Amino acid sequence: MEFLTTLTESLGAGRNLSDVEVGKAAALLASEEASDEAKAAFLSALSRKGETSGEVAAFAGAFRGMAMDPGMGDVAPRAIDIVGTGGDHAGGFNVSSMVTYVVACAGVPVMKHGNRGITSKCGSADLFAALGVSLDATPEKLRGAMRALGFAFFFAPSWHPAFKRIAPVRRMLAARGERTVFNILGPLLNPGRPAHIVLGAASPALMEKLRDALDALGTPSGLAVHGVISEGRGIDELTTSTRNLVRGVGRLAAVREEWGPSSFGLAASPFSDIEGGDIAQNLSIANALAGGGGPRGLADTIALNGAAALWVAGARPDVRGSVGEARDLLLGGAVRRRISEARDFFAG
Repeated sequence: MEFLTTLTESLGAGRNLSDVEVGKAAALLASEEASDEAKAAFLSALSRKGETSGEVAAFAGAFRGMAMDPGMGDVAPRAIDIVGTGGDHAGGFNVSSMVTYVVACAGVPVMKHGNRGITSKCGSADLFAALGVSLDATPEKLRGAMRALGFAFFFAPSWHPAFKRIAPVRRMLAARGERTVFNILGPLLNPGRPAHIVLGAASPALMEKLRDALDALGTPSGLAVHGVISEGRGIDELTTSTRNLVRGVGRLAAVREEWGPSSFGLAASPFSDIEGGDIAQNLSIANALAGGGGPRGLADTIALNGAAALWVAGARPDVRGSVGEARDLLLGGAVRRRISEARDFFAG
């Protein structure tokens, strides 16, 4: 605990932490050696100083090492995660969850990592559960799902036992209205270690920080993205309703662009098209989309994200040429069949 207190004092003086110090701090946060008060003081001091991309990457590396291993190392080099930080308070639908089905249907394995809604009414885990995906499936069952369905959903609390000793501190700080580094670490902690990622960030500054963190972690290819709704308001998705800031990682490091729907032959849509609601509402929207309906702007947004994911994974040569394929998979029945197959698989 004395070491954590020393680091807290250093943070209070504005000093950034080394990778070694972050590793030791992460071990103490996940242990019973330090008190909740000492952990809270450390996390508060880190937040007040502002986490550097290097610190975020070092924490991600440390907690990745503490995660359970699902045993999918043979799939990881081809796999992708489509994930957002949350925390944008934009009220958007679970775009990445539906993109998971689209990309899996296109033949690219998806390792989706997520949780129940915390800052939203319906998190990715909530929608997957409503669609019949088991949140407590064993590693063996999930390996079977990857073979049979082309995707696996990792329910975050089940794969990060180290977080059990951090959760009370996070709740304590959240009650005070304080955010911590754990609010942004989730998308970096996928236990399957997929080689590729499309990571949506809640703000432009966070997008840049996470891009740099992904780079420091050696991500083979990825995009960090942010949708600008209006001045000071954004969403952690690519959408057809926003200006989309896009930053590349790894193989795509040269990508530093702003995407609009017209760049991909899509029409701009009102933001109301991509808004979601609670679990029941989002399930209804998901079923409508899989049945060939739903708001046009939302279908186009899912197609855009699906095409981007296929490109990031190296499975398609560009985004524009894959949008039509992604839309056809979503609206033409393939996703509906995959949802049914997944429901049967996890019920069996």
